[in-house]
Amino acid sequence: MFDFAWSELAVIGVVALLVIGPKDLPKAIKAVGDFVRKARGMASEFRTHVDEMVKDADLKEVRDQINEIRNLDIKGALEREIDKDGSIRSALNDPFANTPQPLTPAEPTSYTPIDLPPPEEPVPVTAAELAPVDDGMPAFIPPSIANPPPVPDFLPPTTSRPPLVGA
Repeated sequence: MFDFAWSELAVIGVVALLVIGPKDLPKAIKAVGDFVRKARGMASEFRTHVDEMVKDADLKEVRDQINEIRNLDIKGALEREIDKDGSIRSALNDPFANTPQPLTPAEPTSYTPIDLPPPEEPVPVTAAELAPVDDGMPAFIPPSIANPPPVPDFLPPTTSRPPLVGA
């Protein structure tokens, strides 16, 4: 701690032996030992208190950070960052939402019947119209698909062959 070498400690011991004397030297060494012990105890206690203060300060900071996170308004923060002047929110608001509609008492209305034309009579359908066609195709398939044009036997190599329907 103080960087004393053995030779320096030996010089201090010889001077203490000559100044204090051999009779009182053990009492002096005991007093110096007690002083060093008390100094170390006080240093240890001081270090413990400082560590506790640091720990309390760190815990307080951690508690404060947790409370900040717990009370964080993400939606509000994003809105403040994205729409600083509020123009986007005002553009998205319904212009008629905040205008109160005046309440007027209901006026009695008179009933006036409307003259509607009489319903048309359904046109009768004959059984021949409902009969299936005998060409083998259902009635809902258009004739252009049901009866495609015949494919020629030979096509020149430059023309493309139409797709085969029903094959």
